Amino acid sequence: MKKIMIDPITRLEGHGKIAIFLNDDGGVANVYFQVPELRGFEKFSEGRPAEDMPQITQRICGVCPEAHHMASTKALDALFHVEPTSTAKKLRELLYSAFYVTDHTTHFYILAAPDFVMGPDAPPAERNILGVIAKVGLELGGAVIRTRHENHWVIQTIGGRPIHPCFGLPGGVSKAINEEERAKIEEIAKSSVEFGKLSLKVFDDVVLKNKEYLDMVLSDTFTHRTYSMGLVDENNKVNFYDGKVRVVDPEGKEFCKYAPRDYLEHVAEHVEPWTYLKFPYLKNVGWKGFVDGKDSGVYRCTPQSRLNAADGMATPLAQEEYEKMYSTLGGKPAHYTLATHWARLIELLYAAERMVELVRDPEITSPDIRTIPTATPDEGIGIVEAPRGTLTHHYITDERGIIKKCNLIVGTTNNHAAISMSIKKAAVDLIKPGKEITEGLLNRIEMAWRPYDLCLACATHSLPGQAPLEVTIYDAQGNELKKLSQGIS
Repeated sequence: MKKIMIDPITRLEGHGKIAIFLNDDGGVANVYFQVPELRGFEKFSEGRPAEDMPQITQRICGVCPEAHHMASTKALDALFHVEPTSTAKKLRELLYSAFYVTDHTTHFYILAAPDFVMGPDAPPAERNILGVIAKVGLELGGAVIRTRHENHWVIQTIGGRPIHPCFGLPGGVSKAINEEERAKIEEIAKSSVEFGKLSLKVFDDVVLKNKEYLDMVLSDTFTHRTYSMGLVDENNKVNFYDGKVRVVDPEGKEFCKYAPRDYLEHVAEHVEPWTYLKFPYLKNVGWKGFVDGKDSGVYRCTPQSRLNAADGMATPLAQEEYEKMYSTLGGKPAHYTLATHWARLIELLYAAERMVELVRDPEITSPDIRTIPTATPDEGIGIVEAPRGTLTHHYITDERGIIKKCNLIVGTTNNHAAISMSIKKAAVDLIKPGKEITEGLLNRIEMAWRPYDLCLACATHSLPGQAPLEVTIYDAQGNELKKLSQGIS
């Protein structure tokens, strides 16, 4: 049996590879998405003081530490039975919205855009951010850098550091902002709105007006009909910081809607021996394997899934783009994996608009930033919508607040089953007997997972597990003597 390795897969956070096994006639027999790393934060968080968790868990990842910091801080609110002040909530969401602008900017321009701006078959040396800037111009490249820089300033001003913030506390935050800081953040927020509009125009010009690209987006190769998950506010509009988790079925009908404390009634996790990533699924549907459809418990919580799960966007410009997207894609819900890049830009615009709303709120400079906890800690669950999907932190402590048990379900983990399915479907459709297997073809298989914006450091938590491993033994002359493997079929 012939094996094709895409190793390493590129433009992601973490390490991974794809093993494609061909049968005798050259067709695809099976595909494995393999992640040969383990972070294990759930285990070594045990025995730590709960109030340290917002600092510990955000070290899982340098790309989205704000998401872990925020989910952990909200878990502490619940753990210590304390309600944050109104200003504290707004400051948290303001920082989180700035983070969303930076994160979505990074993914679209650095990780996703090379496939479309340069083309999926472009040489790898050109299919990167430098190639994108060379083609679209230095002005847009400067706007990307400026937007990220300015919003990291916002994160540092509110959160204490531009990466790994240190402001979240049970019941509130550690620092207020003054009027001078507020005014500067408002200017950055307004500039970010313009950048969001510009980014959507770039997508329109480069992707939507290119028939070949649009056909690829709408093709069955990159389509999976799954359940969709996302956090929504009281009006069922998209929200990243707070609300309830809503799940809709492949036809768009609400399947369930739950508060963070009830997540275990709705989500369970399946484990396979060949990966350190778990496979969450909808408990009330059941694990039916790597298949999509209404009878399968597989769900997705990508930017497109969040838009599927909501009734709309809570800001006006993002709502206009939301309506345009579904009109173009033929209605709601949409299940086109590559259209996730479009949804991500709509979310970027929403985050910038939300920043403007929050920074203009009269309470935002109030010094009333914390409610001091007085209750005995026991158990707390916090959920935010990370850029890569719904993020759940669940802590159980003793009466002193020492962690006895920790469970994390992160964005990439939620999408793991769908990622595996997307990769296999693309491989089966694109690799045919007698067809030359080019680098460009393999990149198109990578394009099947790239919209999920993988963060594998965040996602690898299954312990114990059996990682895929292959060891080849050679003699002094370089001749292969023996090959040993585990977790690889």
